Amino acid sequence: MPLTPPDRPPDPVRQLSLFGAEAADPSVADLAGLLTGPGEVFRMGGTARLSIVVDAAWRVHVLVAELARRGLAASWEATPDRRHLVRTSYTSTLAPLAVAWLHDPPTPAAVKRPPAGFHLNGRRLRLWVAAAGTATPPGFLLRLGLDGEACQERVGAALSAVGLPAALLDAPAGGPAYRITGRRRLARLADLIGDPPTAAPPSDWPPRP
Repeated sequence: MPLTPPDRPPDPVRQLSLFGAEAADPSVADLAGLLTGPGEVFRMGGTARLSIVVDAAWRVHVLVAELARRGLAASWEATPDRRHLVRTSYTSTLAPLAVAWLHDPPTPAAVKRPPAGFHLNGRRLRLWVAAAGTATPPGFLLRLGLDGEACQERVGAALSAVGLPAALLDAPAGGPAYRITGRRRLARLADLIGDPPTAAPPSDWPPRP
């Protein structure tokens, strides 16, 4: 599988959003964006690993590159259902993320839940879109993991807090996922997450207005 070219550089004349993906340097805390979607984190002693299953090869390369920018080596493999599993090694670097997101029982398979004070910003949203975002005219879909209602409500509140109120879709409607609709909200999402990776198809990245 060939590596995707580097992301296109941002337009230097565009004003940066305070919460946008370009407003600060990458950090491990940004990986909360993957956990907001279908990502999972697993603990082992004082270490943890992050894994996520994605549906397209371009997502694999983007996520591996984003993890590397945060000092995390990642590998990938095909899944029996023709998707792709991306995962890191166990590392103490991810332990704080696991502690924040995993709740009782204290086992490697503990329940994933956004921590108190959870919020979204451009970097977290960019990772969520790269892993599990897709256009579903007339809106844009951000897929969730198989989480409980309390988790979904906290994510919905975080979306609203950054100007992206969204409709929660259940499984019969194509979820679990949040759907963002409306020209101004879609423009807001595009502004927050920045320019698309070079290999991202137009159908999987919200266009800038």
